[in-house]
Amino acid sequence: MVSLLSDDDVATVLDLEGLLPELAEAFAAQARGAVERPERPHYPMGTGLDPDRPEQPLGTGLCMPAYVHGAAHAVTKLATVHEGNADRGLSTVNAHLSVVDARTGEPTAILSGNRITNARTGAIAGLAARELALPGPVDLGVIGAGRLARWGTRAIATATDLETVRVYSPSDSRIACAEELATELGVDARPVERPREAVTDATVVLTATTSTEPVFPGEALSPGALVVALGAYTPETRELDDVTVERATRVFADVPEEARETGDLRGHPELAVSPFGELFAGDTGRIDDGEILVVASVGTATLDAATAAYVVERAREAGVGEEFPL
Repeated sequence: MVSLLSDDDVATVLDLEGLLPELAEAFAAQARGAVERPERPHYPMGTGLDPDRPEQPLGTGLCMPAYVHGAAHAVTKLATVHEGNADRGLSTVNAHLSVVDARTGEPTAILSGNRITNARTGAIAGLAARELALPGPVDLGVIGAGRLARWGTRAIATATDLETVRVYSPSDSRIACAEELATELGVDARPVERPREAVTDATVVLTATTSTEPVFPGEALSPGALVVALGAYTPETRELDDVTVERATRVFADVPEEARETGDLRGHPELAVSPFGELFAGDTGRIDDGEILVVASVGTATLDAATAAYVVERAREAGVGEEFPL
């Protein structure tokens, strides 16, 4: 029998407080080399379907398999990114996950993946802030106002003492985002009119966009700021300007070799990029209060595998989901 977990089922059992330690262990396993994570292919999707631009694809498809050594489950995520979905009132990123028994290879579960993708990616911001932000309350500047920006903020609130949030987006979505975060998290959250307002005096800056151009001026960063960039995952996508990267004392990435190829870092071929997972395997992280640090995420299937396994086990314990023969 195979378990089918809808988005509502996933929401019932997934919580960031329980998930963060699982992901820290997964990152540590990745740093030790105790993970199977084949190269992630991505390909254009929808070419020929738009009669006005038949030569242009409508989106991108991605396949992301992974297995953490010793885990009961192996997981493959199938994801799509369609920028035009915003105009359709649909999610830009959509995903589902296939889970198999690692002992037998038999299918055990199929999961709705959007919430898992947003939660596991947002959790990187929480872990980064916990490990690398300056001691004390966090003043957060957020660039982006979509689901990922909200999950990243929730994760930071879970992992740290979050005090204030300033949200910038070029659309009015920044207003709704700030209102939701203020109500949900009980923090001082407000929208701002310009990126510089969000970043100035922030101890942590979170970027969660699909931009192809830098989204804030690097000279506005305060000494000691931590920047967590969650949006860029291809050579065409970019959130960080050269000033931000050049001011950084250290740059971490969930998958350094892939992060180097994004628009954020590809202009700096000599840059040393440290594996983020090493923070959970003995790396000291921040050395002094004045250094600017950057964490760049392209998304790693290791986290999908760990999150899906966590959700599947919690769902079994809670009796959540439907069972069906495949």
